[in-house]
Amino acid sequence: MPFVGLGLHFLVAIYFAVHALRSGQGLYWLFILFSFPILGSVVYFLVIYLPNSRLESDARKAMASAAKILDPGRELREAQAAFEYTPSAQNQMRLAAALLNAGQAAEAAQHYQACLQGALAADPDIQLGAARAQVACGQFDAAIARLRALRDSRPDFRSEELALLLAQALASAGHKHEVLREYEAAMARFGSFQSKAECFLWAVAAGERELAGRLQIELQKTTDRWNRHTRQLNADLLRRLNAGYAMIRQSAT
Repeated sequence: MPFVGLGLHFLVAIYFAVHALRSGQGLYWLFILFSFPILGSVVYFLVIYLPNSRLESDARKAMASAAKILDPGRELREAQAAFEYTPSAQNQMRLAAALLNAGQAAEAAQHYQACLQGALAADPDIQLGAARAQVACGQFDAAIARLRALRDSRPDFRSEELALLLAQALASAGHKHEVLREYEAAMARFGSFQSKAECFLWAVAAGERELAGRLQIELQKTTDRWNRHTRQLNADLLRRLNAGYAMIRQSAT
């Protein structure tokens, strides 16, 4: 039995080692994982794997939604105060994200651009935030180039989030066929409600009625099983979906 447990620990270490190589982590992680297979795997999970996982992404969204409801301007105020007190790259990155969430995309883009000139220029969170700001400012081609470069360099970094943002930028830039390929790839890889919902909304706007109708059936089957709490967490997305359903009904009459 001890040998079975030991083998399992090494299997977990191998899994994280593959993840480290695929996501471009430092080679020192391989030394840590195989020298200390139990402790190293725990540390890698907490430091690298979990922050990029869908679980933590959902948790962050839930906490952000709650904070926004209770005090919509709090994060922006705190981020501005922190940057004024200590104008570090980390605080500027936080301020840029807060400005973007507050709808001040142009100012957010300026702060992200400043971050990209410093020591954290290669940070994937900054790259993704800068792309979001570019999409919000209508700089679609620049955002597309940035997102593709980020995916090439960090293929496992927030893969679904990046794919959906890239699809949005492609749609706004008028690259219809590329948008469809991006959404199809996202749905095949992740199969998530989010990817199907975003594809449905694009299909409605693009006049892809057959695709929109098929996705509507799948989405409504899922939302019919949601409880009140889940509906509250996804209230914004549900509102957008209901508007899409209404457009389909109108076009059918």
